[in-house]
Amino acid sequence: MRVCIAGAAGAFGMKHLEAINAIEDAEVVSVVGTNAEKMKAFAAEHNIPHYTTDLAESLARDDVDCVILATPTQMHAAQVKQCLNAGKHVQTEIPMADNIEDAKEIVALQKKTGLVAMAGHTRRFNPSHQWIHNKVQAGELKVLQMDVQTYFFRRTNTNAKGEARSWTDHLLWHHACHTVDLFQYQTGETASQVQALQGPIHPDLGIALDMSIGMKVPGGALCTLSLSFNNDGPFGTFFRYICDNGTYIARYDDLEDGKGNPVDLSGVAVSFNGIELQDREFFAAIREGREPNSSLNQCYPAMDTLDRLEKCLEAAQ
Repeated sequence: MRVCIAGAAGAFGMKHLEAINAIEDAEVVSVVGTNAEKMKAFAAEHNIPHYTTDLAESLARDDVDCVILATPTQMHAAQVKQCLNAGKHVQTEIPMADNIEDAKEIVALQKKTGLVAMAGHTRRFNPSHQWIHNKVQAGELKVLQMDVQTYFFRRTNTNAKGEARSWTDHLLWHHACHTVDLFQYQTGETASQVQALQGPIHPDLGIALDMSIGMKVPGGALCTLSLSFNNDGPFGTFFRYICDNGTYIARYDDLEDGKGNPVDLSGVAVSFNGIELQDREFFAAIREGREPNSSLNQCYPAMDTLDRLEKCLEAAQ
């Protein structure tokens, strides 16, 4: 599998590069970035044969089978269209779009082309959340409530590596997207009731730095999500699953029960790295000619729920 990574030198582009290096029969053959000199040095450092500042140049290459987009949120939908129209399979970091209209367009385009198009909802692939999902599917657990905290200290425009960012991140359309999709994936239902509140809009960033979201699915399960860019402490996302048969706390690829005892995840998947597992699914779906877990079509309900949450925020202004 010959891969192009757009945004390869960014925080998540690097995570995908590291993941692909751990996958047999997969290699990065092209990287795309905004700074030619930086990309030249990056390609040389990682022994990648081609670099460019123009995605179209990579898409025109015969030695590129598929593309991973680790680019700014605002570019995702347009670049997904560009890849599909060029006949390339594509995986985009979340969100697949930052508005419902673009999400509808790229889902329709994927169906028209028949190519594999996937959104990088890594939580579906983290062994911790896979363990919960497998138990739910087997009828051994039922999710009654999810309590989730997504916390960062990000009062300036910086990325996960602490580097200056050229675009503005968003608590709703990016960070909440993870949990909205995961809650609906774990319960197997789309939220029927939603509510949302946000704090003051930051004068420089133009976004709210604090947000509270509530969701309920028809089966009765609840999700409470707190998000902040003002948290001066450990950062990341922490998931508490309150179930009919136990309580579990997930921290990315780790899981413990409600009393702090670790859960053995050794038999869940071939790796403990959620992004590696996500990329493995992408490549397997291409090889097998099937729809991947976390396809654009499967993840569209999360976009619809985000759109309804955004309308809640707009109505409260």
